[in-house]
Amino acid sequence: MGNDWIVIVAVAVLALGLGVALGMLFRRYTATQAINKRKQQADQLLEEADKKASEVVLAARDEAASIRKSADEEADKRRANMEREEERLQQRRERVDQRQEHLDQREQTLNKRQSSLDKKRNEVLRLREEQIATLERIAGLSSEDAKVELLAAVEEDSRNDMARVIRQIESEAKEKGEERAREIVTYAIQRMAGEQVAELTVSTVSLPSDDMKGRIIGRGGRNIRVFEQAAGVDVVVDDTPEAVTISCFDPVRREAASRAMARLVLDGRIHPARIEKVVTDCEAEVERIVREEGERAAVEASVHGLHPEILKLLGKLRFRTSYGQNQLAHAIETAKLSALLAEELGADVQLARTAGLLHDLGKAVDWEIEGTHAKIGADICRRYGVPDQVINCVEAHHHEAEQNSIEAVIVEAADAISGARPGARRESLELYLKRIRALEEIATSFDGVAEAYALQAGREVRIIVKPEEIDDLATLRLSKDIAGKLEEGMEYPGQIKVTVIREVRAEEYAK
Repeated sequence: MGNDWIVIVAVAVLALGLGVALGMLFRRYTATQAINKRKQQADQLLEEADKKASEVVLAARDEAASIRKSADEEADKRRANMEREEERLQQRRERVDQRQEHLDQREQTLNKRQSSLDKKRNEVLRLREEQIATLERIAGLSSEDAKVELLAAVEEDSRNDMARVIRQIESEAKEKGEERAREIVTYAIQRMAGEQVAELTVSTVSLPSDDMKGRIIGRGGRNIRVFEQAAGVDVVVDDTPEAVTISCFDPVRREAASRAMARLVLDGRIHPARIEKVVTDCEAEVERIVREEGERAAVEASVHGLHPEILKLLGKLRFRTSYGQNQLAHAIETAKLSALLAEELGADVQLARTAGLLHDLGKAVDWEIEGTHAKIGADICRRYGVPDQVINCVEAHHHEAEQNSIEAVIVEAADAISGARPGARRESLELYLKRIRALEEIATSFDGVAEAYALQAGREVRIIVKPEEIDDLATLRLSKDIAGKLEEGMEYPGQIKVTVIREVRAEEYAK
């Protein structure tokens, strides 16, 4: 029994060893098979790689051959192009050479022609010099003298042309400006009808007889002394038949004295006590008239809100005249004209109206205060609170100050229109002759003036110049210079026309 187990065990061990040996052999076989299989796969991969490498090499060789072929074809094309370019360049070079030869030939021809032209030019210059010498000998003038005369003639023609153009331009400008100004001024005057001057402030008192002169003088001259002292005037009793003259710079005092003298003459009772009472009553009456006239003027001119003292000064203008024109009527007329012109031009109508009424306010007291009536009037307006724009119009209406507004220009124009219109003013024969003489003297004071004549009552001056000293262009300058000197050196209403006449006459007699 025991040996059987041993045998079994031995058999089992032997079987186990045999199994292990068989397993190892199987594993080795399996591994060998796997290695062989992998080797076969590797060989296949190598073969495939060799094939692919051969294919790539063949493709590369084909591509290289193709590239080489393309490069050779491109090189052939470029070579052919270069050959063609060389042929064209050669042809161009040949043409350039031909042109150069042609130009050389032309240059030679031109040189020959230039040489011929130089000879001809020298010949022409020689002939020209001979002709000039011949002309100078015939004319008796050198070429420089001829040039001077020619330039003088051209300058004269140019100056005449310039004068003609300047006259044409000025004429057109004046026509257009005067047409528009005439239209505005005419329309304004048509809308305002003013009275003509009919009388002056009376300073002469008529007497019923010359016997009244003795009663006015009184015993020992006491009556006339009392009258002069009470009225503040001078009474002139001269050889004038049936009249006495009252003299005073103050028109208000002169008016009161004239009324008092007329009342005393009419009453017949002339003695110191009566004289003082009548003079006092007449002064009070004139003061009342002054206030009423000032208020009436403001109402008539449609100007409101003025200070009572300004109204009083306006009323005093009732007894003041200038060249026979009543100054209060002139102020009212200027106010109306200023308003109409301002309305036409689109300016401030009320401002122009007020300034027109007050523009000559200084003439009410200009014998008492030193200065021009424009400055005096502006100071009075400034003292009583008149607006600055109105003050500027008053102060600048004779260009004594700068005009700051269009209303100031309008007031100046209205003042000139009112003073220069027909029938507005008159002047004495002495002043008229003096103004005419001054007008002609100013005109003849300029060089080149032969004669000067004042026409149309001094509204035009005609100047005849020496034609050999003044040309057409200089006549224009002369007319402007004379007009400027007239504006600076003379005072006159309206405007003065300056006409310069240049005339050249050539006379010859056929025998």
